[in-house]
Amino acid sequence: QILYLKPPWTLANLLKCYKKHWMAVFGYVVPRSLLSTIECLYKHLCTGKPVDTSTVRVLLQESKQLFHAFSSRSDYNGVLPQAYAEVNKLYEILTEVRGALVRSDSEQDLSEDIMVLSENAVCEKMEAVTPNLQNSEEKKLHPSFHVAQENRHQEIWSVLEGVWNTINLYSIEIFQKLDSNTVTVTAKSSFEEAFLGLQKLLAAVNDIREGISR
Repeated sequence: QILYLKPPWTLANLLKCYKKHWMAVFGYVVPRSLLSTIECLYKHLCTGKPVDTSTVRVLLQESKQLFHAFSSRSDYNGVLPQAYAEVNKLYEILTEVRGALVRSDSEQDLSEDIMVLSENAVCEKMEAVTPNLQNSEEKKLHPSFHVAQENRHQEIWSVLEGVWNTINLYSIEIFQKLDSNTVTVTAKSSFEEAFLGLQKLLAAVNDIREGISR
């Protein structure tokens, strides 16, 4: 009802909506620091500037990071994991071709014509695997999507460990302040910060629980 730009969207319109509503909406769903990812995508994809393969690789990494962040909320009827899989496939292709070029370059000096042909080959190969997103809703979620994400189990463990350590730290501080035997004179703001921190952690734990349930 209050959307900055009404659908149907172009990519540029979509990224503009992200930027416009980031603080009020999307910043509460994913880390607010990802606004830099949105700005990076808009700068390189929507301003008409030429993009080389190194930049494409960065954009693919940024896109994967954005998809990964939103995956904690929903799979969006299977669209998100499909998009993630396709972007990851493009990234692997680009990495593979880039590695081949580096190995070849170490063996002999490549002419500028060969480099141009190689760049075109990368583009053609990437275009060949670009998905038809209009039909993405008809495709079912692949059961191994979450398992296939790189080091997914390590990321989950790291999040849980971070939540536990923070809860433990704040809890000790709060109980020390509530215990009359160990009361010390401290700044009031510290206690308030600890309390607010626990409220944020409660929301984070609920998100993790919902994610595990899914």
